[in-house]
Amino acid sequence: MRSARLSHLDIDAIHKALANPVRRQILAWLREPSAHFSAQELPLTCGVSAGMINARCALSQSTVSAHLAALHRAGLVSSVRIGQWVFFKREETAIQKFIERMKSEL
Repeated sequence: MRSARLSHLDIDAIHKALANPVRRQILAWLREPSAHFSAQELPLTCGVSAGMINARCALSQSTVSAHLAALHRAGLVSSVRIGQWVFFKREETAIQKFIERMKSEL
């Protein structure tokens, strides 16, 4: 399923996700998780927990969850559940494909 997501970019979903400044900020934080989420107990190689992202955003949990869901639907982040927590990572390949497509089309 992951490879299918990378082979097909939903450009409209990506644009919609990137239209929100909070989502762009989350992607920026996830680019360098050790600089922004060093207090996380589990290794950052697992990704960053939704709780840590929520704490950094200082928004309601439901609002942050909606932002993370939009990023996930657009294929810009992946998620993995470990126990009761969900961890998020940037999908660098999808992000690069999107950038390359925008360069070639615009």
